[in-house]
Amino acid sequence: MNIFADFTQRVKNILQDLDLKDADGASPDLDRVVVEAPRDPAHGDLATNAAMVLAKPLGMKPRDLAEQLVSKLNEDPEITETTVAGPGFINMRVAPAVWHRVLASVLETGTRFGAQAKDAPRKVNVEYVSANPTGPMHVGHIRGAVVGDVLANLLEFAGNEVVKEYYINDAGSQIDTLARSAFLRYREALGEDIGEIPAGLYPGDYLKPVGTLLKDEFGDSLKDKDEAEWLPLVKERAIAAMLDLIREDLATLGVTHEVFYSERTLHERDGSNGSKIDHMLDTLWEKGLVYQGTLPPPKGQVPEDWEDREQTLFKASDFGDDTDRALKKSDGSYTYFAADVAYFQDKFERGFDETIYVLGADHGGYAKRLQAVGKAVSDGKTDVIVRFCQLVKLMRDGEPVKMSKRSGDFITLREVVDEVGSDPVRFMMLFRKNDAPLDFDFKKVTEQAKENPVFYVQYGHARCRSAFRNAKDEFTSCGFDDGDLAGADFALLDDVGELELLAKMAEWPKLVNVASDTHEPHRIAFYLYELASSLHSQWNKGNDLPHLRFIQAGNLKLTLARLALVRAVSLVLASGLTILGVNAPEEMR
Repeated sequence: MNIFADFTQRVKNILQDLDLKDADGASPDLDRVVVEAPRDPAHGDLATNAAMVLAKPLGMKPRDLAEQLVSKLNEDPEITETTVAGPGFINMRVAPAVWHRVLASVLETGTRFGAQAKDAPRKVNVEYVSANPTGPMHVGHIRGAVVGDVLANLLEFAGNEVVKEYYINDAGSQIDTLARSAFLRYREALGEDIGEIPAGLYPGDYLKPVGTLLKDEFGDSLKDKDEAEWLPLVKERAIAAMLDLIREDLATLGVTHEVFYSERTLHERDGSNGSKIDHMLDTLWEKGLVYQGTLPPPKGQVPEDWEDREQTLFKASDFGDDTDRALKKSDGSYTYFAADVAYFQDKFERGFDETIYVLGADHGGYAKRLQAVGKAVSDGKTDVIVRFCQLVKLMRDGEPVKMSKRSGDFITLREVVDEVGSDPVRFMMLFRKNDAPLDFDFKKVTEQAKENPVFYVQYGHARCRSAFRNAKDEFTSCGFDDGDLAGADFALLDDVGELELLAKMAEWPKLVNVASDTHEPHRIAFYLYELASSLHSQWNKGNDLPHLRFIQAGNLKLTLARLALVRAVSLVLASGLTILGVNAPEEMR
């Protein structure tokens, strides 16, 4: 049940009945008319912008239109009060029965309250993390991993068909560096003193097991081979080992992908059909989207792969990019960007309606080019959404955390999760917008205090569950199952704090819609904190005012009604925490 959608439709119905016309005699466009919660609850339960967005096209003063609308809204038996604020905003208060229907809906649908079921769900690809397979996940990958994973969960909850995908960058020069680094560890496993790791190779101890695996498989047979012979063999084993390590690291954070897509498959030739990149380029030529030409040098630092020669260029600027982009160098080899285009074309051919890229802040310039690719390759049929994750600064009681020894020069994802657990990591990565810097303090995220958001929300769910355990001790003959709660007298819930809890839960379906439409999963974490705060506030009132306690000794009827409210809060909290991939505990220890 979405009361905002319900009352938005009521307002639109009234506007249609008023038969309003613009200067051309046409009916006004009602798409911008919405009903939402007012910023200040003191102003009312609901507010609509109808008069503000329609007055100008109708040639009316907003307040005059608002007065007409209010006169009709007052005829609705479930609207108990209306006021016109400022130039023409309309605030409404609704009958308690509206909130009671919300409560009944939560109890009936459980943790699926707020979920959507679409007749024609959109097929969405969410690609996230996609780190080079050259070592373990580090702290720089954590935020993108969580944001991407939760965004995918959110979109699925909102009724989309979602595929979680990891793009394996296994075709670049860094993979040769990985193989040479692993080969050095192979020589070490054979007993050779390799000394200090040479500059340019990966120094972390995580490659020692790879060296041992190579020794166990090949003995010392690789030692005297030329690099051209051992490099492809070592490369295959090293990539496989790193992907296993990456999967294990992500699993500690509760992140899994359905698809691991290899960049190398874009370059591999399929007999006379060529590679997927060849196929992409042929398609763009056929559509007139590429040409032979030269590019001016970019402003600022000139990248290493820039050429002042004729190249095969993609008409990216025709689709909103700042400049055209090279697909093929003057020597006939493909650019890195060519693989990006071919990869998108593969997604488009797999039938995705929307492709989402969750990237690090260092990829800030990629949004326009990826969106240009999407428009060109799909003829505008596939939406391309790019979300950037700013850096995370690790702190311990306000002091920066030192680097890891195991990795060589960075802090690993697993070290962070092993110390505090995945729940605080996942929740706190969403407690700031993804494009805002984030300080993650090991001490603060494990404190049992209101200032620690993940504790505060989980404690809210645990408190709800404890209320039922206490109720069973007080009323030993009553089971307090969902059937009993559904039959409670919700009209007994008339305290202002109880109604505020109901109103906050009523926001959940709309919040899900907005968060999924804007691709902003942090909204879920913010909402859960607000809902938990409302619960704790009402609970604490009961400590001072016994008549407000959820369990009323000797009054089973009132207790059932209040426990129905508590049960609903626990269901919405559990629903949101599930989207975040965070545990909803039965009790806190």
